[in-house]
Amino acid sequence: MKANAMTFGPAGACPAPSRVRRLGWLAAIVVLGGCASFSQDGGFGAVEQAARDRLGKAVQWARSPADLDSIDRRVGELLAAPLSVDDAVQVALLNNRGLQAAFQELGITEAQVVQAGRLPNPGFSFSRLRRDDEIERERGLHVNLARLLLMPMIGALEARRFEQVKGQVVLSMLTLAADTRKAHVQAVAAQETVRYMRQVQQAAQASEELARRMAQVGNFNKLQRAREQSFHANAMLGLARAEQMQRATRERLTRLLGLWGAQAQFSLPERLSDLPAALVERPDVERMALAQRLDVQDARLLAEQTALNLGLTRRTRFINVLELGGVRNDSNEAPTQRGWEVSVELPLFDWGDARVARAEALYMRAVHRAAQTAIHARSEIREAYTAWRSAYDIARHHQDDIVPLRQLIAQENLLRYNGMLIGVFELLADAKAQIASVHAAIEAKRDFWLAQADLDMAMIGRPSPTPLASPLAPVQSGAAAPH
Repeated sequence: MKANAMTFGPAGACPAPSRVRRLGWLAAIVVLGGCASFSQDGGFGAVEQAARDRLGKAVQWARSPADLDSIDRRVGELLAAPLSVDDAVQVALLNNRGLQAAFQELGITEAQVVQAGRLPNPGFSFSRLRRDDEIERERGLHVNLARLLLMPMIGALEARRFEQVKGQVVLSMLTLAADTRKAHVQAVAAQETVRYMRQVQQAAQASEELARRMAQVGNFNKLQRAREQSFHANAMLGLARAEQMQRATRERLTRLLGLWGAQAQFSLPERLSDLPAALVERPDVERMALAQRLDVQDARLLAEQTALNLGLTRRTRFINVLELGGVRNDSNEAPTQRGWEVSVELPLFDWGDARVARAEALYMRAVHRAAQTAIHARSEIREAYTAWRSAYDIARHHQDDIVPLRQLIAQENLLRYNGMLIGVFELLADAKAQIASVHAAIEAKRDFWLAQADLDMAMIGRPSPTPLASPLAPVQSGAAAPH
């Protein structure tokens, strides 16, 4: 669609009223075309506010080498000490290049918003015709009239899409924070598990060596020695699995932090954070989650934007090309001709019903997807909440009941051993059971902090629950195996 701007008369002539109106129309076009401009923050203010309000962290958009240098210095400061879970989240928010790439979506979308708010460049046409000695020249200046008429609606559509992209970038940032928190918990738990599995392996090695010596002097039969050898072999296997899990979880955390080279040699805390003294009940967790979940808001915005697109399609279903322009013809043998022309597309074959039907189907699809997103959100927050409560109760049971009881049993058995009431193998078997209980307590504490991260994510977006099953099989030693 194009519209031709009017031309002007000879210099010095008094403008006619119609020409005055044309001048005012052209001035309005110039003003409207100059209104669209880039914002100072490029939409990044919404991301910074979300990071500050929801995470208590800072984010930085690396748009220049100076920004990258500033980020490197800050990351170096955070890596100088053992990396806590909060510091790990901060490093990921600053240093993850995937998140920086997501920030660029803001610049891309804002450029499209600005483009939608600017008038298309005018076109100029010139033709030269010759008939014998007569030379005729025709000039035309045209702009897109339909584009001008639809500018308010198109601008509103692009602005709404910009808001949608902001929400998606914020959700990507919050998802990265949740994934980093979970990866840190898993890495620290794996590191702690390796330490205890080494104790199991050392105890098993000592037991196997003692069994070998006793078998040499005839105080152990083959079955008893085979049991101790089996326990030692299983302990070695468990240690190998734990060390592999430690390497895998650490590398996953390294990727999320965006570290490489010497930075990848960061250190972690020795143990997981303690359990909270008590949980704060959240009776209205489902309502709160629906009010602030970004995927629900995004689905709602998409449905609203599709509704606006449907209205635009219905308005332009019959006429899709509209051209209005002024024409000036002059000839060396005839007076100059001035006038205007209009061209319009005739809807003889395409009445626009297919485009309208497609727009209606897209709108209904967006409505159903928004409803499904809300249904999933309700279920996910309930699942995350119950998993969080259960994980806390289990971890508390290990910490307050099972581990203290195993410690009490170990102390009593030590007294019995000193009194020569039990032998060394019974004492070693009890030590293995105590170590196994501590290992189970570590896993229970890990599962709680993972459930905490999943619940926090479920309050703002779709979580990715972590399987709570232990990656390590229980180590047994036959009749003396700990259960």
